[in-house]
Amino acid sequence: MSPRLTPDADAEELRTVVREFLLKHVEPTRDPEHGWDPATWRRLAGELGLVGLDVPEEHGGAGAGFREVAVVAEELGRSLARLPWFTTAVLGVGVLLHAPGTDLLPSLLDGTTTATLAYREHSQTRAVADARGDWFVSGEKILVLEGATADLVFVTAETADGPSMFAVEAALPEVSRRPSRAIDPNRQLATLAFDSAPAVLLGPAAPILERVLLRASAALACEQTGGAAAAMEAAVGYAATRLQFGRPIATFQAVKHRCADMAVQVEAARSASLWAAAELAEGTPEAARAAATAALVCGQAYRWVADENVQVHGGIGFTWEHSAHLHVRRALSSAVLFEGSHGDALLDAIGV
Repeated sequence: MSPRLTPDADAEELRTVVREFLLKHVEPTRDPEHGWDPATWRRLAGELGLVGLDVPEEHGGAGAGFREVAVVAEELGRSLARLPWFTTAVLGVGVLLHAPGTDLLPSLLDGTTTATLAYREHSQTRAVADARGDWFVSGEKILVLEGATADLVFVTAETADGPSMFAVEAALPEVSRRPSRAIDPNRQLATLAFDSAPAVLLGPAAPILERVLLRASAALACEQTGGAAAAMEAAVGYAATRLQFGRPIATFQAVKHRCADMAVQVEAARSASLWAAAELAEGTPEAARAAATAALVCGQAYRWVADENVQVHGGIGFTWEHSAHLHVRRALSSAVLFEGSHGDALLDAIGV
């Protein structure tokens, strides 16, 4: 039996709550140095419980599923909010769901700790244990999402027994962080250097990383779908009110065609992201294929719709003050967010 694709009534109610919260409390930034508001984050994580949606109730979560995670990802994509939800709820929680046995999860769920994943590197990161069995990580990781602000970093490192996953406190003096210039001001990257930083061993890296990146790919597809929908709605709304030659530009055939094509792209993205979310929620063997398909379809759709949104807006769409370029920037950054790590594996999953 195929899994249910569409969100149920509870998930749609969650969508309404999240959308209203983001509209009231969060605005996208155009300033790359701008951070996020800790009080707003604690409310989103602690009061609304949006970090632990698919965490079992016995571990302090909501006991829902990945469909609910997908709803939040889509709404955050619509809002272009800069919040550490993706790195904490998707990457960080994903690591701990597949590497249980630590006491790190509660602080992530209540919003007191943010997390991220560091797995890309220029040179090999290594971890060694001393005579007492304490672990220490050394090396440099690049393109770490929210690496300059995260409290906890999950790091892959080579050991004598093979690649392993470790947890490292980012505030330690043995950890240095250098923000990287990014095209998307609402999604910051950093380079992290570890100099014999104390670490907690979580387990072999390969199975954890495989599941987390699969989860991340599906969540990112949902986020891209939300962004594409917001860009399309902005274009249609503008076309309905912008007058040229005494009539709305929405009445011009060329603009109608653009808007119709945008709607087709958004629906294709929504179908693909819903499929990926449903397969992950049910834990089916098709999850990898669905996530791979969604990564391709949603990424292409978002880039195309974001560009068309600028075209429909005309000159104002190119200005720094308008939000259209923020969707273009998000679409471009999202397209390469996990490129070169699990992209080949995902393409293999769908036979490309």
